[in-house]
Amino acid sequence: MLDWYNCLEKQSNAQADTYCDSTCQHDHWRRGHKQICKRIHRGGNAEQYNADKKYKEAVAVAVEACAEDTKGQTCYICTQALHWKTKEGLVRMCSCRGTAGFAHVSCLAEQAKILVAEAEANNLRAEAFDKRWKRWSWCSLCEQEYHGVVRCALGWACWKTYVGQSEGDRVRRYAMNQLGNGLFEADHYEDALTVREAELAMKKRLGVSEHNILVAQGNLSNSYSQMGRLEEALQMDRDVYYGSLKLEGEEHEITLTAAFCYTASLIDLHRHAEAKVLLNKTLPVARRVLGENGEITIRMSGSYAMALYEDDGATLDELREAVATLEATERTARRVLGGAHPITGSIEKGLQQARKTLAAFAAP
Repeated sequence: MLDWYNCLEKQSNAQADTYCDSTCQHDHWRRGHKQICKRIHRGGNAEQYNADKKYKEAVAVAVEACAEDTKGQTCYICTQALHWKTKEGLVRMCSCRGTAGFAHVSCLAEQAKILVAEAEANNLRAEAFDKRWKRWSWCSLCEQEYHGVVRCALGWACWKTYVGQSEGDRVRRYAMNQLGNGLFEADHYEDALTVREAELAMKKRLGVSEHNILVAQGNLSNSYSQMGRLEEALQMDRDVYYGSLKLEGEEHEITLTAAFCYTASLIDLHRHAEAKVLLNKTLPVARRVLGENGEITIRMSGSYAMALYEDDGATLDELREAVATLEATERTARRVLGGAHPITGSIEKGLQQARKTLAAFAAP
């Protein structure tokens, strides 16, 4: 994906052998290839041209997916139903409810772009900069992350904004991370894997901090998992967890996130006993540090219940504990994230399965 122009060039070279003769080839280039190249050049060369194109496609998908939810609403930023310039419709897909949170992707992107530009102009410290950068993926109203195809559209918006920066520029590295996360959120797992592999290679090449390397490895392991490369995901998750534990300590958010990912990989491979041991150690820390309402805490609680009810050797008490845990977690997720959030939906499905498993176990 990031080498799109090189791929296009190789494809053109490969096709050269299929022409009748040089006249045929030149005629094709005169009528088609040159026009494509002109559009690419006007669009800021290959990466920028591709990013702009993909962004427009992603916005169209997001608007269509949100059409029913946004009917009759207006953007909370520009107060219009249709964007004044792009004529795009509205999206939401955060945790806002009622009449709150409707916006145009273009408005959200422009808002984030302005905030980041101000942070750079004022040389804000990392913590203040990161808080502004979150506007590329977090709703400023409900303070929760966007998800699904809206997150994907924002990922492309972010990438097209900073793709022209030098490779060593912080915002370009951050933008690549946003793009990978957005593609992953929209279930474009193969594309996300390509971006995340490129991101990790770039960070290693630039010699960024160990903290940033661990974050990139954690994201990459999620892509491995979704692509069915479970053993690779487990190995990387293990390395990221123990690396984070050593570097940041047990109470840091990156360590707790890594612990969740590690236990998820263990559960994927049906190593439930190991998952339960780790969760019994880390879940109380997450509840103390991040609170019951924290997204990682909610996810870890769901994983703990899954490790209980999916274990073939689960006892009646463990199955009852799994159901009770999921009932409490479902209420929290619905209150914090909303009923339409994918995390809430996942916990609801887990609760249904846990109840079925308990009922089957308790039946005569």
